[in-house]
Amino acid sequence: MLRAVSDGGENLNGSDVGGSRALSHYSMDSTGYSVSFLPKKSLLEEFSSALKDMFFAGDDPLRQYKEQPSWSKRVWLSLQHVFPVLEWGRHYTLSKFKGDFIAGLTIASLCIPQDIGYSKLANLPPEIGLYSSFVPPLIYTLMGSSRDLAIGPVAVVSLLLGSQLQNEFDPKTHPLEYRRLAFTATFFAGITQAALGFFRLGFIIEFLSHAAIVGFMAGAAITIALQQLKGFLGVRKFTTNTDIVSVMKSIFKSAHHGWNWQTILIGASFLGFLLVTKYIGKKKKKLFWMSATSPLISVIISTFFVYITRADKHGVAVVKNIEKGINPPSASLIYFSGPFLLKGFKIGVVAGLIALTEAIAIGRTFAAMKDYQLDGNKEMVALGTMNVVASLTSCYITTGGFGRSAVNCAAGCKTAASNIVMSIVVLLTLLFITPLFKYTPNAILSSIIISAVLGLIDYKASYLIWKVDKLDFLACLGAFLGVVFSSVEYGLLIAVSISIAKILIQATRPKTALLGNLPRTAIYKKIEQYQEVTTVPGVVIVQVDSAIYFTNSNYVKERILRWLEEEEERQRQQKFPQIEFLIVALSAVVDIDTSGILALEKLLRALEKRKIQLVLADPGPTVIQKLRAAKFTELIGDDKISLTIGDAVKKFAPKAVDSV
Repeated sequence: MLRAVSDGGENLNGSDVGGSRALSHYSMDSTGYSVSFLPKKSLLEEFSSALKDMFFAGDDPLRQYKEQPSWSKRVWLSLQHVFPVLEWGRHYTLSKFKGDFIAGLTIASLCIPQDIGYSKLANLPPEIGLYSSFVPPLIYTLMGSSRDLAIGPVAVVSLLLGSQLQNEFDPKTHPLEYRRLAFTATFFAGITQAALGFFRLGFIIEFLSHAAIVGFMAGAAITIALQQLKGFLGVRKFTTNTDIVSVMKSIFKSAHHGWNWQTILIGASFLGFLLVTKYIGKKKKKLFWMSATSPLISVIISTFFVYITRADKHGVAVVKNIEKGINPPSASLIYFSGPFLLKGFKIGVVAGLIALTEAIAIGRTFAAMKDYQLDGNKEMVALGTMNVVASLTSCYITTGGFGRSAVNCAAGCKTAASNIVMSIVVLLTLLFITPLFKYTPNAILSSIIISAVLGLIDYKASYLIWKVDKLDFLACLGAFLGVVFSSVEYGLLIAVSISIAKILIQATRPKTALLGNLPRTAIYKKIEQYQEVTTVPGVVIVQVDSAIYFTNSNYVKERILRWLEEEEERQRQQKFPQIEFLIVALSAVVDIDTSGILALEKLLRALEKRKIQLVLADPGPTVIQKLRAAKFTELIGDDKISLTIGDAVKKFAPKAVDSV
């Protein structure tokens, strides 16, 4: 009986179900289907194909332009690609505006107090936090492709930026130099983000695994919350270190003389209020506005309370003056030369990558929820351009925050225009309302930040990671402990290091498995997974579950030989016939290099000394093409390369098949 394996919806004669194809993967001979070879490609064709797979996921980026009949339409498509607002703006309606208007007002009420708090977290003046929610959202609305991402400063990036900048300048004694370095870091963060998107190098951020991000965010949340104890307790002298040991020492040293009970009362009362409203908003989705507006309500009430009681004269620290007016230009403040150029570049690259990772992850989450596509590389260009412009307009690094994006989505945003509404509200605040924040207590800002960052601790995701993959959990735990007990930078380094180590382990130690036959079928499955399978007497079947490269080729060869020795001993004890064939299943081997082919040659020679024949089953098109180019097919013999494991067993051990 003939058996054939279809590839991508092909029928038995090798043509596509929906049309015809120039070449079949499998050719027909007199005995049945056998492995066939793809046509040989030139060096240029192979190189261009590899580049397309790497940067364009196999897609032709110019396909949509080739289909257009005129240059004007191609130019219009190019503009739409760079500025998605030209596409969705044509279909904008009043009903969409209503949704965006309400969402914009809602996230503005959330972002204004957060921006003031986050700027303090970055050791920057509070007006810079507000600037950063005015200009950058406008740029993102023009270039971004996410409907739900709400743009502004975020806690993790603010902490990371602040901790790195203060290693170079003291923000109190050298405020101008500190701001200049912040703008320089923002500029290079934007350049890095835009370059990654333009050159389609977004896969670089994938090296920070989901598990590492979960641990990093949780550690950063605890670190940020600990930093807020300075304002929450009214401590005057506080450590500049971010690790938990230094922070706790600083707190306990100031316990007898540095705490202010009025500040603690304000902070604790409003923290309780914020947490209760957040809980209500989570339990009842229709009441999301309570958690969204509670920070602004807290600021208004606490500011009024401090003003009428003049608590600022009794040790309660307040924001004091916030400069009125819109963003002043800051291009002249960026370090484009000198010793701080390189330092700004290093800080910007690290902070930019973290901001990019957070924005892309959040954008993809909401895109999946609403069932629309999000182009990651296009987002990187938009975020990068936004931060470059931000650095020129007195802003620091901004990105899409999870909290405000979740509120934006819950409030019913329809497009990115909700960012414009938020930006206009922030503009009005900068022009008219900032003097009213003069008596806002720092304790309320600390409470707002603490309540916001608690959502970054995803214990459910951590538990799931523990259940699914212990090595992934190690990356999660390492990132968490690194941030909490050392610094944000070291936590990030540990997270990346463990993630890369996992990749190296998987690349150098690929999975291999012994296969057996499911009785009364031609199906061969892993023995460790299926108890019903039986081994074929005189035959050993091993499956390799990875590409065979120089990093793992020797390990694969040695592991196959160990499987053979173990199976020889087992079959000898059961008085089976001597093993004559070793079948290596290559269906999961997507590629092989010269080191991998050399390892197969060594395996073949080792088997010849033991009078065992090597048979390859189900090699893919790339593998069989390289085996033929290296003349390994001539060495092993074309008859020793089978279409399926079942065909190999039937051909070389027919008696064994009948006995199974």
